[in-house]
Amino acid sequence: MHEATAEQEHVEEFAAADPVRRCALTRARRPKEDLVRFVLGPDGIVVPDLKEKLPGRGVWLTAAHDIVAEGAKRNVFARALKTQAKASPDLADLVGRLLSEAALGAFALANKAGEVVFGHAKVEEVLAKAPVLALLHAREAAEDGRRKLDGKARAARAGAPIPAICGLGTDELGLASGRTNVIHAALIQGGAARRFLAAAQRLERYRKGSAAFTPEVKDTDTE
Repeated sequence: MHEATAEQEHVEEFAAADPVRRCALTRARRPKEDLVRFVLGPDGIVVPDLKEKLPGRGVWLTAAHDIVAEGAKRNVFARALKTQAKASPDLADLVGRLLSEAALGAFALANKAGEVVFGHAKVEEVLAKAPVLALLHAREAAEDGRRKLDGKARAARAGAPIPAICGLGTDELGLASGRTNVIHAALIQGGAARRFLAAAQRLERYRKGSAAFTPEVKDTDTE
């Protein structure tokens, strides 16, 4: 495995116009939104920086549970930062919880903005009347119910696929929306809904792991 020089990683870290970052474990270069930034806290503990606002030199890992878990196991942070760094064994689970919280927070904002329609019948109705950004099915939703709504969504869009978020539970969605028994919902076109869709898709990719990402050409820089 080849490693880039510290100077090269430093340039990438602070090149604001560069939307691409290199995964410290796989060395693959990906769009920044496909990675998670980590920084070293004052106590020498590695901290995830999902909002990319914490001070200090950042280390980037592909936003996949298995990649983060392996990165923590190998402690790629110490190598990348050229200093002692401690990575918690449950770092990958922590990132997963933070991504889930971010997605549910975005869902709550989309609901407050009036960009979410709840209930099987209401979703069917809105599919026939208005542009729908995505469908939302709780983890507990019956397969038959999912299939029917997905089919109606495709029909409404002349056969074109429509995104469907399926990784969040009824209790989580209910807590975020202030409703009970949230099984099916639709996202109406709007800024808040688009932000939730992006956050929810990021969470789903993270949980699926590296298999959810297209293989990238690895960097060949040497020290």
